[in-house]
Amino acid sequence: MVNVGVIGVGAMGYNHARVYYRLENVNLIGVSDVSERTLNKVSKKYDAIGYNNYDDLLKNPEIEVVSICVPTTHHFKVVMDAIEHGKHVLVEKPIAFTLEEAEGMIAYAKKKGVKLGTGHVERFNPAVQKAKELIENDVIGDIVSASAKRVGPFPPRIKDVGVAIDLAIHDLDVMYYIFDEEVTQVYATMGSILEKCEYEDHAEIMTKFENGITGILEVNWLTPYKKRALEITGTDGIIAIDYIDQTIDVDGKFAQDVQIEHEEPLKDEIKSFINSIINDEEPEITGEDGLNALKMVLAANKSSKKQVPVSLDEIRRVK
Repeated sequence: MVNVGVIGVGAMGYNHARVYYRLENVNLIGVSDVSERTLNKVSKKYDAIGYNNYDDLLKNPEIEVVSICVPTTHHFKVVMDAIEHGKHVLVEKPIAFTLEEAEGMIAYAKKKGVKLGTGHVERFNPAVQKAKELIENDVIGDIVSASAKRVGPFPPRIKDVGVAIDLAIHDLDVMYYIFDEEVTQVYATMGSILEKCEYEDHAEIMTKFENGITGILEVNWLTPYKKRALEITGTDGIIAIDYIDQTIDVDGKFAQDVQIEHEEPLKDEIKSFINSIINDEEPEITGEDGLNALKMVLAANKSSKKQVPVSLDEIRRVK
């Protein structure tokens, strides 16, 4: 049994607590949140100790692992505090607000001998897993390009980051994961239309991979309906992914009806991280993976501001 805690039990943290509570090899010991109302609700529902101050949760010697689901701008301090207390950490994406923060987390986790995982949940979407398998089996030939659309209405709970770091980071990471290729250059345009949003609320991003693949992303908080889709074009066909429905369509030379067993990606992500603790293995999605995803988004932000393509070499790598 692994004893865990969750820091920040708003929308995403609530789901972490729910999944931990239901896993057979996990004890959800405690939860922490700055909102007393939220804290009371979650702690009672999942029979966990409620901590107003997350430092008190970290001081509990029973807790071995923490999920950190606080706003992005607070990731660095909370993660570093958790590592200082010797806890293994699963931090929600994006890993941090800046590269310096992400590098600091990775280095400190290694120094203290604890595991640091990043919550890029779409990697565990069964449709993404299947698409990767099909591509590795050359079902659509050599990959030429990928086009992603991640749009929907503005989420009022997001107050400290823009749509690129909140949404685009998902598809940038998925493309990196599926193609197993580094991004070399990014070009982006971004803008803000909504008065209630302090940051960009729409972005169009083009990425160039080492092997010549082109990735195109459209993300926004302007569309009245939610859509999460990725289309991958190869020399012999196309794979179309619906993240929400967890479905795949394969058209072309080797067109086929693909059956996918639906799973909850967050559950598989958390199970994977817990197994890395039990088996003393590297997490499937490491701190370095989180850093790479952040690097791509920050390159997009820089490109939008400078209005020129930005090389990933301009974004500092892990020291």
